[in-house]
Amino acid sequence: MARRYDTNDATDRTTGLREAASAVRRGELVVLPTDTVYGIGADAFTKEAVGDLLEAKGRGRNMPTPVLIGSPNTLHGLVTDFSELAWELVDAFWPGALTLVARHQPSLQWDLGDTRGTVAVRMPLHPVAIELLTEVGPMAVSSANLTGHPAPEDCDAAQNMLGDSVSVYLDGGPTPGNVPSSIVDVTREVPLLLRAGAISAEELRKVVPDLEVAN
Repeated sequence: MARRYDTNDATDRTTGLREAASAVRRGELVVLPTDTVYGIGADAFTKEAVGDLLEAKGRGRNMPTPVLIGSPNTLHGLVTDFSELAWELVDAFWPGALTLVARHQPSLQWDLGDTRGTVAVRMPLHPVAIELLTEVGPMAVSSANLTGHPAPEDCDAAQNMLGDSVSVYLDGGPTPGNVPSSIVDVTREVPLLLRAGAISAEELRKVVPDLEVAN
């Protein structure tokens, strides 16, 4: 039976974050609020948990799971060949609605799907998400919806879709917006905007004037 906690209540928040962290460490799934939409998350380094996440969403390995982190410093242990321009994007837009696709460290023991040596990583601008990520480390997190359905802006919508496949639901109320993060590929010499989302190409070009946009 899934447990749900109201993170706007101080007592419930403390209990909920503790229970969510324990669930993640056991290889179970949790739902958490972010600054874009609600996410379904698992320990990024537990292969079975990431597989359960993909199964809960009805999503194939051809759509790898992004990773959320609680601090930019965590990047040092996750990515390689991270350019100066990539760090400038981090400085300008993290925490926030910018996902960066980078080459991950070849030594990492994880399986996020068919990533071809890359990882999509983001630091969300949401206190509950950051507190959980700081406690448990990098999490594989995808929008908390069944594939093909709208991404949920509140906990009810997430729970109605995912039910008891999730152990703990952290209810932070409605999310600030339903626009997904922008995705920029920084594995190239010139960064490429793969998906225009909450941060426009114009804003990104204030930091990376030569930013290219995918067709």
